[in-house]
Amino acid sequence: MTWLSILVPVYNVEHYLEACLDSVVAQLPDDGGVQVLVLDDRSTDGSWALMQRLAVRWPGRLELLRHERNGGLSAARNTMLDAATGDYLWFLDSDDKLLPGAIAGLQAIVRRHGPDVVLCDFQVWRERVRLKHRLRGEGHRHSFDGPARQLVHDRGRLLAGMLMTGELHAWSKISRRTLWAGLRFPVGRYFEDMATMPLMALRADSFYYEPHPWLAYRQRGSSILATMSTPKALDQSAALLPLAQALQGRPELQQPGLRLALAHQAARSLIGAMRHVCQCKAGEAQPQPSVLAEGLRHNFRAASPVSPEELARAYLRRGWWLRAAKFLRWFRATPTP
Repeated sequence: MTWLSILVPVYNVEHYLEACLDSVVAQLPDDGGVQVLVLDDRSTDGSWALMQRLAVRWPGRLELLRHERNGGLSAARNTMLDAATGDYLWFLDSDDKLLPGAIAGLQAIVRRHGPDVVLCDFQVWRERVRLKHRLRGEGHRHSFDGPARQLVHDRGRLLAGMLMTGELHAWSKISRRTLWAGLRFPVGRYFEDMATMPLMALRADSFYYEPHPWLAYRQRGSSILATMSTPKALDQSAALLPLAQALQGRPELQQPGLRLALAHQAARSLIGAMRHVCQCKAGEAQPQPSVLAEGLRHNFRAASPVSPEELARAYLRRGWWLRAAKFLRWFRATPTP
């Protein structure tokens, strides 16, 4: 029986793919039970040829898929969701890697507790690690703010813990395949993890947080945040709207911790998007920056369960003076015409 499917979307990662898949294959249990799906989204480099060579090197270890045309990350993940057979799903980006002991650690938790969702920590993987990176704690980044190493039955607490850290990426959350029935990543949108992973968590009855790095996240200069654009800013500010809509009328939204966490993440999204909009010059963005800024404020109000003033007061009650000032400054920012 297949207890785990590891889903690896591939697009123009020829230089990183072998290290990624080697980190997975090296940990596969001898008795099987782990499906490794690798999908090429019509790469234009040598990724597909490399996938074929690696499948020969590791016979029976990899299942190769290929799109007829490029569809983007969401489409690649959706295709693999349809092909997966494991009880649990683990998304792994093809330029990242699993750290030693990750699969065994997950299997032990699944066998003992059987949670709907397992969350893990990660480390930032750089070609050159400098002192400033160590001081930032990049060797161990926490993906969750909440109870650790225990089975918890509280989806409101799960959502709050995910939103407070802002680490909403798919690869730090292993989930039951049954949670994905009718749920898919939005095709053609940026910040697809932020729009989708909270909706998955809202379906979970239980979770288990393992505060140990199981994954190395490769920091690249071509990341979404490093190459911001107006379409990305708009998608970032709107990513939490599906969650806010799904929470309407649900008892979880009455939990103070979740209300603060959702408002806090909505504020982070607004700040990140507003930075880009305020840097745009006349003619560089359509519509004009002032119109875009008002749209970002509208999205914050639609996603946050509290008003901007209430969020600022909540920050102040916790002694987060700088955070309150930063949020209000960017919320009220007026782009230069």
